[in-house]
Amino acid sequence: MLESILPGLVLLLWWLVIYHHLVFPQLLRWLGHNPHPIAGNFSDHSLPTITVVVPAYNEADYIAHKIYNLGALDYPAGKLDIIVACDGCTDNTADLAAKAASAAENRHLNVRIWTYPDNLGKTEHLNRVLPLVRSGVTALSDVSALISHDALRIAAYYFSDPEVGVVAGSYQLAKPGSEGEALYWRYQRTIKLGESILGAPIGVHGALYFYRTVRFRPLASDIINDDFVLPMQIVAAGSRAIYDPHIVALELESAPQQADFKRRSRIAAGNIQQLIRLPQLLHPRLGGIALSFASGKALRAVMPLILLLQFLLCFVLAFSSPWFICIALIQSLTIAFSLLRLWRWPALSLPGYVNAVCYLVCGYAASLNGVVRYLFGLERGRWQRVNTLGGSTHERMGD
Repeated sequence: MLESILPGLVLLLWWLVIYHHLVFPQLLRWLGHNPHPIAGNFSDHSLPTITVVVPAYNEADYIAHKIYNLGALDYPAGKLDIIVACDGCTDNTADLAAKAASAAENRHLNVRIWTYPDNLGKTEHLNRVLPLVRSGVTALSDVSALISHDALRIAAYYFSDPEVGVVAGSYQLAKPGSEGEALYWRYQRTIKLGESILGAPIGVHGALYFYRTVRFRPLASDIINDDFVLPMQIVAAGSRAIYDPHIVALELESAPQQADFKRRSRIAAGNIQQLIRLPQLLHPRLGGIALSFASGKALRAVMPLILLLQFLLCFVLAFSSPWFICIALIQSLTIAFSLLRLWRWPALSLPGYVNAVCYLVCGYAASLNGVVRYLFGLERGRWQRVNTLGGSTHERMGD
């Protein structure tokens, strides 16, 4: 009897894999062909006040670039505040930020540099900084991400609708760590646009997003993916979220693939956590938002376990089926080659589609590692050290 059940179970698992990776994304791609219009012009008088909060932990390599970038944004100086919040930095991040803020090009900016002696980790850091913001809109942005010139005006356009609580933008890499990583983020941008049109982007990228300040609620101290939980709490409470690809955050930092493996492990741990913490996002009353969450984030959270289970079942069925012997062998060779390329041959040049497969396989290996770490209580969601491709080393917040 077991032999008759297992093939059907494998087929069900394969359908979930195909639906998550091909069927639902194709729906979102179709929806993404109808992007939001670019914002119209607003008089300076009608624009909301915006505070850009830049959490920082040992960001000496990038903080000056960030201040100069903020100084070049198209937004009235009288309606823009900037807070550089240093979470127990042990380098000269604060001094470099102050020096950049005092430069002639940036003297029109209202920059406040808040230094805290103790490193609490990003979630607790946000919980002590964000309640102090008094502007109409808060923007959170990573130090190493440059913001497009008109991003704040576009965001302000959407916040003129009182039902909008979150506005997210496009995340782009200045120097992708691999061709597979570049393909992955192009795919993600298409998905975000489709999710937004269907109801709301399911999570945002911490490099840059905006929210209506009064909608903020403190985060649980053990939250890993704060850039998912903070905006999705606002959505779950009834606000709309918008994704506009014309708002761009350009990531300057580039990490080798081994560091990307650690980052994706942490994100996977957060995916499991947010599925457990925000089940209300699956409620049918949310319509397209619930469909996107179930088809995207929820399935992605358990996908490492689905892939592992089908892999093991294929090996069990290989004892009685030559067809499953071939499938198990192909999967084993693909996994082995992808992991060897990651850890032993990272500079190996391969065709684009092979790079994409390797990146996907290594991503799910990282995800499985993250899921296991979370289930065993090993993932703390603290600021993590990343070795950049340029050779310098500094701390990066969890994504």
